[in-house]
Amino acid sequence: MSIEDIARREAIAEYEVVGRPPEPDLQGLVELAATLCHVPCAVINIIDDRSQHQVAAVGFEPDVCSREDSMCAVVFRHPGHTVVADARLDDRFRQNPFVTGEVANVVFYASSPLVTPAGIPIGTLCVFDEQTRELTDSESRGLALLAHQVVDVLELRRITRELGRSNESLAQFAGQVSHDLRTPLTALAGFLELAADSPELVDAPRAASALSRAEAATARMSALVEDLLDYARIGGRPSRRPVDLAEVVADVVDDLDAQVAATGASLEVDPLPVVPGDPTLLRALLQNLLSNALKFGAAGGRSPRVEVRCDELDGGWRVRVEDDGPGVTEAERDRVFGLLERGAAQAGPAAEGGADGLGIGLSTCRRIVEALGGRIGIDASPLGGASVWVLLPEGDRTLVAA
Repeated sequence: MSIEDIARREAIAEYEVVGRPPEPDLQGLVELAATLCHVPCAVINIIDDRSQHQVAAVGFEPDVCSREDSMCAVVFRHPGHTVVADARLDDRFRQNPFVTGEVANVVFYASSPLVTPAGIPIGTLCVFDEQTRELTDSESRGLALLAHQVVDVLELRRITRELGRSNESLAQFAGQVSHDLRTPLTALAGFLELAADSPELVDAPRAASALSRAEAATARMSALVEDLLDYARIGGRPSRRPVDLAEVVADVVDDLDAQVAATGASLEVDPLPVVPGDPTLLRALLQNLLSNALKFGAAGGRSPRVEVRCDELDGGWRVRVEDDGPGVTEAERDRVFGLLERGAAQAGPAAEGGADGLGIGLSTCRRIVEALGGRIGIDASPLGGASVWVLLPEGDRTLVAA
């Protein structure tokens, strides 16, 4: 077996089409090929190092034959089309059993190769008839286009299977990570509960309050781990249920309390709506936006000012996170949503007044918003810094104070 045949066999195996009933989408393409070329018979042939596999056909029942008997095996490795008005007069085919009557009585024959994106020929889209015929230029081009469509269908099916396997692996990984995270979280919650019940805390109200907040944060983290596991189990598709953004922001602000206290930030939040969406993703979105606003607002060593504003629009809501930091120039406002990208004004080291971090937050935010059917962008803020806005589709129009 040649290296070329080994590569072809591996490529064919990835498509998982040999030895299976004809797929409706492939069957539709061969029927279209027969109609386009005005012939009674068309077939998709997959050719490996030994056999020709007819994986979809019209005008006859698909079957398997040896590669030596195949007409398409003679030409499928060469680029371009093959059109033969009378195969009985062609030296390549006159002794072929499909022409002599031993298997069939093919006279007219035309084929276009099936070539993978990696450049590996794996077979043909073939049309034929028992009488002489020609193809017009448009029919020949149409046959070539349909051959490309066959490969596109095979590629789409392959990628879909790979995504399914990837999602299954993701769910398994998320399950393991969830288990590994739940164990220390459970232990932490237990220790916090023991500490909160300690008699010594009766005369230490500030410590008791701090422990209570730590217990609440641990409970939220545990719930977030469970939500992320559920998200992975359904293949990364966001859920759709009413989410109270005011509650989400309140939880996020509580989790960012240390950052707020460390920077001396001033934080103001408008009444926020209930929107349809995924609570886990919306929380990740708002946590990223508020954390960024606090971080970049404090980049100059001063106490930042951050505002969460909400505007009611036709068909939805616009939520804005405003800050008084260095902002993002208009030329950079799309680029900063790329993975590992940050605005030039935000890229300096923390010690020099810039903000540290790898710049994955806004890329994550864009993916979340698009998954929820919304849009995200950056404008200049009235506070002097950046205004990151998110358009979310309409849900319950009741405003809820944060």
